[in-house]
Amino acid sequence: MNAMDLDVLQHAHDWVMAGHTVHLVTVVQTWGSAPRQAGAMLVVREDGRLMGSVSGGCIEDDLIRKAKSNGLGSKPAPLLYGVSQAEAARFGLPCGGTLKLMVEPIADTQWLDKVLEAIRQHRLLLRTVNLTDGSYQLAPATPDMQTALSDTHFQSVYGPHWHLLIIGANQTARTLCAIANALDFHVTVCDPRQEFFADWDVPYATLVTTMPDDTIVEMGVNHRTAIVALTHDPKLDDMALLEALISPAFYVGALGSKANQAKRRERLKLFDLTDADIDRLHGPVGLPISSRTPAEIAVAIAAELIQVRNRLPAESQKSST
Repeated sequence: MNAMDLDVLQHAHDWVMAGHTVHLVTVVQTWGSAPRQAGAMLVVREDGRLMGSVSGGCIEDDLIRKAKSNGLGSKPAPLLYGVSQAEAARFGLPCGGTLKLMVEPIADTQWLDKVLEAIRQHRLLLRTVNLTDGSYQLAPATPDMQTALSDTHFQSVYGPHWHLLIIGANQTARTLCAIANALDFHVTVCDPRQEFFADWDVPYATLVTTMPDDTIVEMGVNHRTAIVALTHDPKLDDMALLEALISPAFYVGALGSKANQAKRRERLKLFDLTDADIDRLHGPVGLPISSRTPAEIAVAIAAELIQVRNRLPAESQKSST
């Protein structure tokens, strides 16, 4: 769950506490070329103030109009946009796209308190809403769960669906943490060097100080995990890569020039890795955008993470928002 979605839920909480009439709107399903994916959210109150997004803007305008005219309802209910070509064009949905939304009035903050706490603790939480009476249940979720709607129930998943492990608590990592947080990653930074982690104070990441290879073995890497080695120290980066390249991680990258990457690949061949394992390494890490500064390198890495993640098989992306 990215930073924008956290803002949406926090605004919903604050507006309800301030006495406003508040509706949460969630994208349930899309057809065609829709601007936002399932799970995207916005919150709107009775005076039209809004946080978040479910489309390119025109649907937001219609939701604001409905909110101001008391037209969003008093019970959870689905709302469909773009059924016809004319309506798709009216609401700015490209290629005849269609959006199914769930609109929910938020009367109290009890479930929001629990969801916000779970998100801040980097936990996934499933909320199931009974459409008949508006009651709900909360339960732990797994990354394969997704937003769904039946005739009787609506379910949504909150929390980070992806995990990024960064090896090295340096300046590039600082910037990458902030970007990755907005991209729906739970970020862990690993650095056993006290001179690097002693002053680490980044709020977007969990810091661990164990050896990188041990960290990878212990953390439970899966197909929604990315691993990026940024220390520029072969003693740390290479040991991490030996575990990362045989893991299910969907992305493994390492900082370093083309010449250093060639040397690294030769070193890796001395261990029990196949050519296919070594070929999984993205190095130099990041898209080739002539990046030089730590911030530019972080942007290049984030861009490649987006590119690789968006090209994964659909099954791997089901619960991404």
